[in-house]
Amino acid sequence: MSIAIVSAPENIAELLERLGDIPPDRVRMQPPPGLATEADVLTCLEAPRKCLCELIDGVLVEKPMGFKESMLAVYLGSLLNVFVRPGNLGLVTAPDGTVRLWAGRVRIPDLAFFSWDRIPGRRVPREPIPTLAPDLAIEILSASNTVREMELKRQDYFNVGVRLVWEIDPVARTVDVYTAPDQRTTLNEGDTLVGDPVLPGFQLPLRELFAELDRQG
Repeated sequence: MSIAIVSAPENIAELLERLGDIPPDRVRMQPPPGLATEADVLTCLEAPRKCLCELIDGVLVEKPMGFKESMLAVYLGSLLNVFVRPGNLGLVTAPDGTVRLWAGRVRIPDLAFFSWDRIPGRRVPREPIPTLAPDLAIEILSASNTVREMELKRQDYFNVGVRLVWEIDPVARTVDVYTAPDQRTTLNEGDTLVGDPVLPGFQLPLRELFAELDRQG
């Protein structure tokens, strides 16, 4: 895969535009934008201000997190794992599963499924940031995620061979199912999310997923 070399932005406004018009408080300034490496991604996990950061053209971009998003990720991840493990279909990762899509580009899907065929040696990778392209990448939208940011992220995913992307909106209670960066089907609470063609047989009524947001004691 050929990746174009990107020239340095002229100013902060141009940098934010390239990153998908994200809020400026999600851009880490240490190390300076353009100079960050994968080692810095790992350092962020250990720093006093522990955070998840993606690496985009030498820039550390904080991944937004929230309570509702975390709840949905845990619930959906558990269902995926229950489906995947009996047939030993592959691996399911959680919201801190960093993957290298190509040299210098680290993404962190909220959830992902990797079939064994995509994993070298068909064994759990030992490195903290393995070079892997998931079959299925799942993003649970947070308030600071922008439309353009998600477009860029989808392009990255499909550029490396991701087959299916689910974008879950907890506010609208919808799921956008992508089979290509610009091929989308929008599902609402009355619909059923299916795993085809990546996980044939997986089905989840979205009313059950979003009911997690309404639970009471």
